Amino acid sequence: MEHTFWIAFFWSSIAAAVTSTGIYSIRHFAEWGKKNTTYFICFAVGVLISATFLHIIPKSFSMNIQAPRYLLGGFFGLHIFNRFLTAFVCEKDPEKTGYNLGLITMLGIGLHSFIDGFIYSISFRVGIFTGFLATTGMVLHEFPEGIITYLILIRSGFSERASLSMSFLSAALTTPLGMLFSYPLISRIDDSKLGALLALSGGALIYVGATHLLPKAEEENKKFSIIVLGTGILVAIIIILSKA
Repeated sequence: MEHTFWIAFFWSSIAAAVTSTGIYSIRHFAEWGKKNTTYFICFAVGVLISATFLHIIPKSFSMNIQAPRYLLGGFFGLHIFNRFLTAFVCEKDPEKTGYNLGLITMLGIGLHSFIDGFIYSISFRVGIFTGFLATTGMVLHEFPEGIITYLILIRSGFSERASLSMSFLSAALTTPLGMLFSYPLISRIDDSKLGALLALSGGALIYVGATHLLPKAEEENKKFSIIVLGTGILVAIIIILSKA
């Protein structure tokens, strides 16, 4: 049990480091970051969605007979959560920038990343392989998330130093904090409840990949985005087949 805690903590810390790398990159290599963010998103989406459908969802179904209901709940639960946050942002005039918009957006990203920490705890509690698959796509999508968070804060009128600190706190640090907060609770539950939580996580991962990340990539319409997406899918399939 103890070794799974440290593995989950390690990967959640890696996620925080990758987010921080994204923040650093957009601050010091702005053109490179803007040019390649879409490709990072596409690859992450390919891995995330494929791993969820091919391994995480079937695994949760085998652990809990009610898993399909939890899968649906995870998908729409995160959708409603994001709509709730968006409602506050949409009340602001989109033509104006200001501290309020930046702070609300930062809060939304921080809560989202904190919940990501729960997924690290749940997936690694199920098993090392399940945790690795679930978190690979998540770690990859942290890079563009760091870039996006920093840019939003800059455009909201915050200084570079303030944007750097705030984006680190909201997008990076919250993931390992969420893992540390949730693991003591998750480590005490039985396999059936764990399967339910895994299904919830699967629904959340599908939502993040299909309705949050993929549309952003499609908006950019980069020349090689479909190839990078396909590469992410292929990598997930190879990893899963190697385990079979």
